[in-house]
Amino acid sequence: MARSIWSGAISFGLVSVPVKMYTATSSQELKFHFLHKENGRLNPIGYDKVDKETGESVSADDIVRGFEIEKGRFVEVTDEDIDRLDIELTHSIDICDFVDLDDIDPVYFRKAYYLLPQDGAEKPYRLLVQALEQTGKVGVAKVVIRNKQHLACLRTWQDALLLETMYYADEVRLPDELGDLPKPKLRGAEVDMATSLVENLSEKFEPDKYNDTYRKELLELIRAKAKGKELPEREEHEAEVVDLMEALRESVERTKRAGSSKRSGSSARARKSSSGTKSRSKKRAPAKKAS
Repeated sequence: MARSIWSGAISFGLVSVPVKMYTATSSQELKFHFLHKENGRLNPIGYDKVDKETGESVSADDIVRGFEIEKGRFVEVTDEDIDRLDIELTHSIDICDFVDLDDIDPVYFRKAYYLLPQDGAEKPYRLLVQALEQTGKVGVAKVVIRNKQHLACLRTWQDALLLETMYYADEVRLPDELGDLPKPKLRGAEVDMATSLVENLSEKFEPDKYNDTYRKELLELIRAKAKGKELPEREEHEAEVVDLMEALRESVERTKRAGSSKRSGSSARARKSSSGTKSRSKKRAPAKKAS
């Protein structure tokens, strides 16, 4: 079993539920190294920590943690300084409010963690899971992880408690901070077409249906290059200027045909299955005696 990265308690009202925290997600992106290319050889590049004032190398033992309170002025922050903070704060998930999940825009979500009960806390843990599921609510909480206080959402997923860290309001940039948002006038027919296209392409969300094709192709390219294979030429694609209404109309027609084809296939399979059942039923029916 994976190692927990944090242990503490969920607190709401006078209730306390001791839990352990585990990471719920794992990035599968490919990681590259910086290399020194010399005479056909590729050697990994090392990084040297240097004093920006003198340019001299600094050993790990002489490096401390600090905060720049103003330009060029730093204050050292030691582990002892961190330990002076409220120990209860660093080992507690304090629920501030219970809200509807739909009230939280996904832009606020950051990283997910599983919370599992510590020994002896199984019953209050299960009670909290049941209470959240029956009310349809999620908890908005505060928690300190790795010396940073996070806003977080406590909810249920797959019959377990899931904690998703969130951005604070002042960490989320609004579109109007980037300049005036263009809002050209739209014709009703354009909106109707766009709505029809969205509805025709709507499906139930199934996460297993999607995969990282870019990562797969990049890995295949790397393996081919490692074997000395000739790589395919890069294809150039020029952006086409198309009539918006015509593009929408054609897209809607294509999705309609695709949907009709799916339904026809399903109906044919259903009729075939039904026909097979009837045939088997006829074979099983006893023959009538001649009178």
